[in-house]
Amino acid sequence: MSSDKEATIDHPDFEAVIGLEVHAQLQTKTKAFAAVESEYGEAPNTQLTPLCLGHPGTLPQVNEELIHYTVKMGLATGCDIAKRSIFARKNYFYPDLPKGYQISQYETPICFDGEIEITLPTYKKRIGLTRIHMEEDSGKSLHDQDPYHSLIDLNRAGSSLIEIVSEPDIRTPQEAYAYLTRIRQIVQYLDICDGNMEEGSLRCDANVSVRPRGQKAFGTRTELKNMNSFRNVEKAIQYEIDRQIALIQDGGEVMQETLLWDPNAMTTRSMRSKEEAHDYRYFPEPDLPPIVLDEAWLHSVKIALPELPDVRRARFIEQYSLGIDDAMTLTDQRALADYFESLVEASGDAKASSAMVLSNVLRVLNERGWSIEQFPLTSSELAQIIALKRDGKVNSSAQTTLFMELVNRAANSALDPTSKAKGVNIEDLAKELDLIQVSDDSEIEPFVDQVIAQHPEEVARYKEGKTALMGFFMGQVMKVSRGQANPELAQSLLRKKLD
Repeated sequence: MSSDKEATIDHPDFEAVIGLEVHAQLQTKTKAFAAVESEYGEAPNTQLTPLCLGHPGTLPQVNEELIHYTVKMGLATGCDIAKRSIFARKNYFYPDLPKGYQISQYETPICFDGEIEITLPTYKKRIGLTRIHMEEDSGKSLHDQDPYHSLIDLNRAGSSLIEIVSEPDIRTPQEAYAYLTRIRQIVQYLDICDGNMEEGSLRCDANVSVRPRGQKAFGTRTELKNMNSFRNVEKAIQYEIDRQIALIQDGGEVMQETLLWDPNAMTTRSMRSKEEAHDYRYFPEPDLPPIVLDEAWLHSVKIALPELPDVRRARFIEQYSLGIDDAMTLTDQRALADYFESLVEASGDAKASSAMVLSNVLRVLNERGWSIEQFPLTSSELAQIIALKRDGKVNSSAQTTLFMELVNRAANSALDPTSKAKGVNIEDLAKELDLIQVSDDSEIEPFVDQVIAQHPEEVARYKEGKTALMGFFMGQVMKVSRGQANPELAQSLLRKKLD
């Protein structure tokens, strides 16, 4: 479902048809079918059991978290949930697959017929989901560690995965990007996957074809692999669309094949002919029983789902009177939305809290490459800074100075355990830094008198009707008071004396 403003590729005669297959590595405590932990970054081949190595006689056992997390994703994307589903063996030979097959699902996926809504600048669109199914990961082949050999790390072998398969509803690289980032947002909100493409916990393959506009039948598709960032997905799809159109226009024929994206050369290269499902010779997994779900359990999973991004965004707009762009930014990540709401609760001021997060906090996160989880100030500390501004004890400039001083002290404290930066009284620190605003008429009046005495020509022009000079006088008062004069009181005193 989309509007008339739906984006299309920039070609008058052809349109693209794109489907994405997204693998999300689940944050289960142990692997999908083996009781061994699977942590990213551990020494190669240290997180293994005989089952992971494909030893004869070993038997898999289903990790209940795998089922739970998959159903959460299915419910969050409006899927139908199969009350009974089975596992299958997907047979193929590759060095990083010790068993010679991968435990997956084929004919009976646990989740099917869902959808994901994406938002682009001028329209929204729903992308259908064919299926979400459970499977185990393969190991990893390393081609850059040894000049003469490819090495194998099996730590990842058997890790819990879900595969999310879209309908061929995507028409542009921009829609693909929006769809993929939406999936990342949902899995992060559900707390089932960290969504990190660079570490491989979220991986995407794209099926791309082009066809003449108005044609119903699909063109020959190619599969794109090795896209390790969201922007590379967008760039690779755009390149492949352009390549296929140019090939057809030159009288050539698109071959069904798997292509690898080279992000350095910004081109694709052929990997192998594209496999079909029958090439894998799927058959039911004989060592695992069917998964049977009852209504009571499904209901318990459904009511325990967190507030999802769209619902939270709408609530932020309604409850906190936020604009849609601000609400979208604040709900982009669950952790950021949580931080914002804790700040609102601590400060009692939604408007000031949103301004603080959107301007100061996000600026620091971007500059320093931090996630919100790494931000060193608690919402309680930030609420005290907001309170100083609200109570007229510091002005906007001083508030920013105080904020940065606290951020730097807290960051240094994290690096140096002997530092006493944490626990500092924030108002005392503002006084120490000479940031407290002067809010006593008797203290501000000398500054006002000094400015009036030093600028007789401007005073005369003001009295002749050049009232816009009030801005000039205010600037001078703030200058001589080193920014500490309360602006409202200073302006009131200026008007009284000038008028």
